[in-house]
Amino acid sequence: MAAKGNGRKRVNLALQGGGAHGAFTWGVLDRLLEDERLEIEAISGTSAGALNAVAVAEGMVTGGPEEARDCLERFWRGVSEAGRHSLLRRTPLDVFMGNWNLDTSPIYLLLDLLGRVASPYEFNPLNLNPLRDLVEELVDFERVRACRHMQVYVSATNVETGRVKVFERHELSADVVMASACLPLLFQAVEIDGVPYWDGGYMGNPALFPFFDASRSDDVIIVQINPVFREGAPRSAREIVNRMNEITFNSSLLREFRAIDFVTRLLEEGKLDRESYKQVLVHRISAEEHINPLGASSKMNAEWAFLRHLFDIGRAAAGAWLEENFRHLGRRSTLDLRAMYQGEEQEIPNPEMAASE
Repeated sequence: MAAKGNGRKRVNLALQGGGAHGAFTWGVLDRLLEDERLEIEAISGTSAGALNAVAVAEGMVTGGPEEARDCLERFWRGVSEAGRHSLLRRTPLDVFMGNWNLDTSPIYLLLDLLGRVASPYEFNPLNLNPLRDLVEELVDFERVRACRHMQVYVSATNVETGRVKVFERHELSADVVMASACLPLLFQAVEIDGVPYWDGGYMGNPALFPFFDASRSDDVIIVQINPVFREGAPRSAREIVNRMNEITFNSSLLREFRAIDFVTRLLEEGKLDRESYKQVLVHRISAEEHINPLGASSKMNAEWAFLRHLFDIGRAAAGAWLEENFRHLGRRSTLDLRAMYQGEEQEIPNPEMAASE
């Protein structure tokens, strides 16, 4: 069921991780929260997606959608302020050339080298993490856990079993969010109840299955940051590592796409009972033409100008998506899952436009 008695359409949001590129998701959320025709029933987030999710949940408790938008802006301003005095910045030449990447930043190159020759237990024995300090300062997790407006799911990877762990709203804490964002070459594993966790992107970026039983809405809108398709083989060592990470961080999502598509086909063929199985309607908001050209190093760029640039791209992408696809919510998917995991065109053609042609 997609619509409430007041005519608003319920949706579930799935937010990918991607460091500073999560500011794109901030822009998407800002636009969706602004639209009074929508009600967000649940959010599943990983890494930066988890940070955006808890900011929305806290805002919904204290003041509804408008306060959620304010909470998101405060968080990303905090990220920028925390990075203002960091040595991890673009070089003057990159600033002059309008290049958002940090590939030539001496500190980025040093961190990249350290990650190849030493573990975070060796080069960061005190386990210092400025992001953790920021999260503890800006996010009130008591309010997040008290949010009754929506469900919130945060994914992390169990280091010991290699399986995804999905934390529900009542379990959320700074530790959980930091576990979801724990890149193992930069930070020590985060222990929760004696279990070590790494970034959730390895096994759930983001996890979709929590929506299937717990949500009334059939619609899942994925805010995608990591490109699935990238033409050509990478040549440089950095490009190869970056592409390996993109493939790894999309693999779990593609597996879920395949499973959803399989169940959908069986339902359409009458081989499954519709009373027992749910048909999931999948949608996607992305901006590959803007995000794909950015290098992986830009995910560590916390400059306010860059974050606002991504925010503006996100708002525009969400606005365009709503204009084109809002009417399809509750009716059909607008993302072709089979083509998605087969590496072809992803968007389902608008049947009305196809008929007019």
